Parts: sequence; C-alpha cells; structure tokens
Amino acid sequence: MTPEEQIRQKLDYIRTMLQADGGDLEIVEINNNTVKLRLKGACGGCPHAMLTIKNGIERILRNEVSNDIVVERVP
Repeated sequence: MTPEEQIRQKLDYIRTMLQADGGDLEIVEINNNTVKLRLKGACGGCPHAMLTIKNGIERILRNEVSNDIVVERVP
C-alpha cells in the first residue's frame, strides 16, 4: 500500500469519528507528506478545529503512517 493509500485509509477511519459528532472532513489534496483538509459540518465552525487538525488528525497520521506528515486546514 502506498503512503497516500495509507493516509486515505486512516482519514476514512477518522471521518467516522467526526461524523459521530456531527462533523466531517474533505480531502482537498495529498501532496507527498502534506495533507490539506477541509472540516465540514459541526467541525467546520468549531473553535477547536485547529486542535482537531493538529492534536488529533495530524498526530494519528504521524504515529500510524509517517512522522513527516503535516496536516493543513483549508477554508
């Protein structure tokens, strides 16, 4: 499985957790180790969105796919 496939697989898993809380995510772009995401639903306007991106999604991807991954939020 390629790194991009691994990232997409993990993001699909994370989406289920976000959807359980009324939110969602959209993959805008995966370019090497940079992942650009758009948070939607309840997560899109949440004041803790950057914490979700950095302390949640980025941390999971770094731990489970590659330590070099950087996740960026796209409006």
